[in-house]
Amino acid sequence: MHAVRNGLLAGIAGLSLAGTVAGCAPSSADSTPADAPAPTPGSSSLAASGAEYKDGTYNADGNYVSPNGTETVGVQLTLAAGKVTDVQITQHPSNPNTRKFQGQFAGGIAAQVVGKNIDELNVSKVAGSSLTSGGFNQAVEKIKSEAQ
Repeated sequence: MHAVRNGLLAGIAGLSLAGTVAGCAPSSADSTPADAPAPTPGSSSLAASGAEYKDGTYNADGNYVSPNGTETVGVQLTLAAGKVTDVQITQHPSNPNTRKFQGQFAGGIAAQVVGKNIDELNVSKVAGSSLTSGGFNQAVEKIKSEAQ
């Protein structure tokens, strides 16, 4: 009886493992068709998402919640070939703490985003300011929509 039970358990374990391994294989929906054009290095404004962005300078405000309530930060991005070539932050502080953190954010954001593809932007903490990032990311999403 033990031999039958052990054989049955080994068979079930083997099926489970086979199902797990099969789940790792790429499906046909995940693969690139053979006739799809290969991406070219430095291609113009073809972004990672497949979206194309028009070169130019775009502005948007983003909101975030701080301990003092809802705050707003202004973002100006200049795009060329889908990459950020310049970033400017317009501070809209409602109190001295917000002024401090938005100022720190404004001083450190260029180092994190200039030269990157706009679809790669998703900042979390810049120069000690973590909440302002939420407003920045929201503004970037608005800019992406406008630039398409």
